[in-house]
Amino acid sequence: MAQAAYGDNRRGLDTARLVGDFQQLYRENSEFWVERLNYSEAGCQLLLQAFLQRVINGGGLIEREYGLRRMRTDLLVRWPAASGRQNFVVECKRRRRSLDATIADGIEQTACYMDRCAADGGHLVTFDRSEERSWEEKIFRRNASRNGYSITVWGM
Repeated sequence: MAQAAYGDNRRGLDTARLVGDFQQLYRENSEFWVERLNYSEAGCQLLLQAFLQRVINGGGLIEREYGLRRMRTDLLVRWPAASGRQNFVVECKRRRRSLDATIADGIEQTACYMDRCAADGGHLVTFDRSEERSWEEKIFRRNASRNGYSITVWGM
């Protein structure tokens, strides 16, 4: 998948398409990748970053654990656009409790990060490593909002 398929400096970056393509790739290959990393807490985030990096390197920048005072967002994607620079927050959460609780905490965090770095978009990516739930239960895409910020919530 070439960088041009996801955007350019004139149109901007289509982060929804980019994360959506990662979601399918993750569904098909995650067991192989995450098990080999021997650190499943960060493994999912590292896979996402590696996937994004191949596109973002064509013109943008990914800042990992971007420091926003004491709290940190997992990934901050900066992309040059005709109207200036686009900033996208990508927050990753591993599901340990109920899905609703994980999403509620993540949305609050993502909105806070978006506010602090003047983000144009926000994505909350939840990783469910449970073997009891099917992929049909794990995979989803929802739209949410908090404090006036639109956030796309992804389940993987």
